[in-house]
Amino acid sequence: MEFYDRENELSLLSSTRLLSEKSARMTFIVGRRRIGKTSLAIKAFEDQRFIYLFVARKNEALLCREFTGEAENALQKKIPGEFNTFSALFEYILIESQTRSFTLIIDEFQEFYHINASVFSDMQRLWDAYKDTSHLNLVLSGSAFSLMKKIFENSREPLFGRAHERIYLKPFTVEVLGDILQDLGPGLGKDDLLAFYTLTGGVAKYVELFADKKAFSLNSMLGEIFRENSLLIEEGKNLLIEEFGKEYTTYFSILSLIASSKTSRSDIESVLGKNIGGYLDRLEKEYQLIKIVKPVNAKPGSRNQKYFIDDNFLSFWFRFVYKYRSAIEIENYEYVKQIVERDFDTYSGMFLEKYFREKLAASGQYSRLGRYWERGNRNEIDIVAVDDMNKRLLIAEVKRNKTKINLNVLKSKTAKLITAFLDYQLEFKAFSIEDM
Repeated sequence: MEFYDRENELSLLSSTRLLSEKSARMTFIVGRRRIGKTSLAIKAFEDQRFIYLFVARKNEALLCREFTGEAENALQKKIPGEFNTFSALFEYILIESQTRSFTLIIDEFQEFYHINASVFSDMQRLWDAYKDTSHLNLVLSGSAFSLMKKIFENSREPLFGRAHERIYLKPFTVEVLGDILQDLGPGLGKDDLLAFYTLTGGVAKYVELFADKKAFSLNSMLGEIFRENSLLIEEGKNLLIEEFGKEYTTYFSILSLIASSKTSRSDIESVLGKNIGGYLDRLEKEYQLIKIVKPVNAKPGSRNQKYFIDDNFLSFWFRFVYKYRSAIEIENYEYVKQIVERDFDTYSGMFLEKYFREKLAASGQYSRLGRYWERGNRNEIDIVAVDDMNKRLLIAEVKRNKTKINLNVLKSKTAKLITAFLDYQLEFKAFSIEDM
């Protein structure tokens, strides 16, 4: 599959590389696994000299031996001696970069925590000593969000304040995802686009996986997920067990309940029978897997809030794969697939809403954008978009079938909401799958 989007990120990496010709520059890239961090870094420097190092969990001396070979190939020179510590190899690279400019990409950088945590303080010492005379363009990439955030944004950590740039790599936008689908499967319909968005969420690896198999319809994508030896069946475990550690079962239970529409803390606690405040806080702030959503115009400190999984694929995985893991374990994939097909129209409805919120956000016309509901989930409204500068208020309902939307009923739900927007121009809209 060809390389799509990322123009802003490529531009930033290119300008940073040019600046490194004067003095060393450090950039860190953070994003969930499969989002395309490695592809982005390699694409950015494919026409220049770069060293690519992948940090796997193994003995440091063995890792350095592999890294030395990679550096020799990239620099096209024999490196004298042996390096048993990464700090010694890093110092050699810094010294080498004093006479010529090149890029060093270190992928899964946070893994040094599990190999030798002193690497970070050693790197800080060496960086401070050589950065003014070096011409190294250092790019550090990682997928463990909590660890990468700690390494670079915790003031007590040695590399705090050392990076010149940061990139939080996000999924493809809904516009780019639509372009990809049209390029790869011309003639596909809006139902296919909704299914493609719902299952991939714009995550590059999933997009590529389905594209390679030419699986663009719901049925064909489900066929790739629910089959023997599928790469996606264990995806949630592979991505998150290491992040969560020994308490992963509690985190998984919470995420499964959220994916099954238990979106309030009280609902979740009533099922689990325990206080989950700390877990929810970490899922939101440390792991950035869930979002707290409050009604548009909610008062500061309001507890009228809901929790949603922010990642489309993980939401699907917890809703259908993890929930029905007993059937998965006996390889009854057809059984689970039939459940998905049965529930998909209802399940995908919230992603149709999310699609239009993302589309409206990308338009740049609104200062606030979200949902609205009153206590007890009364008067729920799918989309409220506020343009404070021009005093405009867009209120919309979203359904797969537009004929099922009654704008008069929608208007009747807004009596309390619009009291805060009395001098705003109101617009009511119906969005459906045909508007994608």
